[in-house]
Amino acid sequence: MRAIEIIHPGGPEVLKLCERPMPVLKAGEVLIKVHAAGVNRPDVLQRTGNYPVPPGASDIPGLEVAGEIVDGDFAGSAFKKGDMVCALVQGGGYAEYCAAPVAQCLPIPKGLSAIEAASLPETFFTVYSNLFERAKLSGDETLLVQGGTSGIGVTAIQMAQAFGHKVWATAGSDDKCRACEALGAERGINYKSEDFVEVVKAATNGKGVDVIIDMVAGDYVGREISCLADDGRLVIIALLGGASGKVDFGQILRRRLTITGSTLRPRPVAFKQMIADKLHQKVWPLIETGKIKPVIFKTFSLEQADQAHALMETSTHVGKIMLTIN
Repeated sequence: MRAIEIIHPGGPEVLKLCERPMPVLKAGEVLIKVHAAGVNRPDVLQRTGNYPVPPGASDIPGLEVAGEIVDGDFAGSAFKKGDMVCALVQGGGYAEYCAAPVAQCLPIPKGLSAIEAASLPETFFTVYSNLFERAKLSGDETLLVQGGTSGIGVTAIQMAQAFGHKVWATAGSDDKCRACEALGAERGINYKSEDFVEVVKAATNGKGVDVIIDMVAGDYVGREISCLADDGRLVIIALLGGASGKVDFGQILRRRLTITGSTLRPRPVAFKQMIADKLHQKVWPLIETGKIKPVIFKTFSLEQADQAHALMETSTHVGKIMLTIN
């Protein structure tokens, strides 16, 4: 099969088209003929040598795919050969065929193309698990999304808003702020020209937000603590701003704040199956009724994976960057 490999750590140019053996399936896995794959920030980190591949995972990048099941172990699942699915995988997505745990497959939501469906798994699993399982966002609680026009951001805004939560989101330009608002945010906050702490405090009458989902970390953390309401939760999912920062532990003690975080890729299949089941039950109907929509910025062919990575590194996109496999 054709696939994209990382010949050595480096820039987008190290992504090269190659011939690879077909995946060897393990118990509980299915083989997907890939129609489309998502491009995500962890793929870029893997390419630059900053995200080691988990033991047993494919070294081919790509964490989400959509396509046709052509073979595999269907035990305990409702799927069969020929079904069209999208799937979360540990790697191997940038290829004509990909192995996926059947427990991490979901039917393509009605009305969506394979490209749209392939944009869902990585961000939807990440957002649901962190907002609703880890941070316990519920009731009339409020949310701040850092990086509102990223793949994670557009998903978090829409999902939280669809569940009835008020959302604020940061972005790097006025146009991107308007894009956040079009997706359901109360207000987009231009982090280059505005202080998100001041804006959120003013919008919430000084209370702050109940939950923050953050992919920046670094020196954002201290400011985010000031931005949280009492009993608030900060959930960190990436470290784009650095792995260390100054924290006022007095506020954490006095106001009962929680700082937590997670990464999805190394979690066991059983955990991902639990998230898949909840997505199918609670989120897929919202997609099928149009309350949550895939946001696709640009699509490239498999052979153009280097161009897709170069675009991601500009951070000019709003939503997902995708690959199509012919």
